[in-house]
Amino acid sequence: MDTKLFARVGAIAFVGVAITMTALQLREEPVRAVPEVIDVTDPDSDPLPELLRQCNAMGEAAARDPICHAAWTEKRRRFLGKDRHAAPGLGSSGDGFSPPLPAVSGTAQAGEQ
Repeated sequence: MDTKLFARVGAIAFVGVAITMTALQLREEPVRAVPEVIDVTDPDSDPLPELLRQCNAMGEAAARDPICHAAWTEKRRRFLGKDRHAAPGLGSSGDGFSPPLPAVSGTAQAGEQ
């Protein structure tokens, strides 16, 4: 058998397989993309961002403010996703932030005595 004839038969077989595979791919239905789910929250329902802005504006005084400490703890809890270290000012459901009142603690801090 001549090598040219063998090469031609191989080329024809390759083209035949390529055409068959293309036809099979076109018969399949295209995979539909799953729509992206975007979770939109109402900015008015969460007081934490505004409280964090107020603590930022306070400067160094915020380091001594228990409300700012609670807000920072809640921000870390939400960011890291750790519920076992929840802030003491959390509501009973744990999904929203309610800042604690300064007089609620009942114990005086070391600097206030």
